[in-house]
Amino acid sequence: MRVAERIKNDGGKAASAAAGPSVPSTTSGGSGRKRRGVNREGLEAGRRSTRTLLWVLLAAAMVLYGFPFLYLLFTSFKTPIDTIAVPPTILPREWTLENYTNALGRSGVVASFINSIQTAIISTMLSLVLAVPAAYGITRYKTLSGRIFIMAALVTRMVPPVAIGIPLASMMAAMGLSDTPIALSIAHTTISLPLSIWLMSSFFEAVPKDLEEAATVDGCSRLGALWRVVIPVVSGGIAVTAIFAFLASWNEFLFALLMTAIRSQTTPVVIANFQTQFGLDWGSMTALAAVYSIPVIILTLLLQRKIVAGMTLGAVKG
Repeated sequence: MRVAERIKNDGGKAASAAAGPSVPSTTSGGSGRKRRGVNREGLEAGRRSTRTLLWVLLAAAMVLYGFPFLYLLFTSFKTPIDTIAVPPTILPREWTLENYTNALGRSGVVASFINSIQTAIISTMLSLVLAVPAAYGITRYKTLSGRIFIMAALVTRMVPPVAIGIPLASMMAAMGLSDTPIALSIAHTTISLPLSIWLMSSFFEAVPKDLEEAATVDGCSRLGALWRVVIPVVSGGIAVTAIFAFLASWNEFLFALLMTAIRSQTTPVVIANFQTQFGLDWGSMTALAAVYSIPVIILTLLLQRKIVAGMTLGAVKG
């Protein structure tokens, strides 16, 4: 019996030695959890650093884009001495509204605002009336002539306005339209129409053809389907196109300088004529420029939802 027990004990010890030292099972599990915790912390730290970098870049972009306008706004409240001070200061040493009263009180300023609004509205309406059917035809009837047309529109966009400004002015004078808002609106349409066609083409491409086919099954004509179905779907894109067309006319200077004299002068030309015997009247110029920016800001805020919807329309195709 003793010999058997000894053999049994020796065999158990040998098996234990062969199996190696026993390690608690919780050790490997704990180290795995620690590694996963470290990975999560690393990912969170990376995300935080990425977000911080994005916010820094966004803040830098806002400063780069917003600082010139803020400097213009602050300059409009400076006294005439502060506007030409060397070195210049950002904030006025003395705040005053004299520049605004001088600018808005000059003869021709109110009339130039009315001319700018009329010209921009007419040019925007002409661009939309011509761009919507053109872009719809190009996207729905995919023909070779349509592709050539849209490429030609892009090429005309590359032509500098100064190359066509004098011929356009001569044509408008020959037709008896010189110094009129109609002539200037037509000239501005030549700038905004190519971009409007390209924008509307991208928006129409995002609209599924099934919607029009369903409308034609219900009894709509092609024109009825465009007006009742497609136009409401791309209303955000139309708003975006209208904003760009309006801005192209609102900020244009060269055609306004060549085609207007007194009756239809726009505000950019009037601002450029703010001169005194001592030089440019920077206070009045910046004051009128700040006031001239208000309609565009209001228009953008009113169409903000439409603009966001239009910018995201082309991202997802049905």
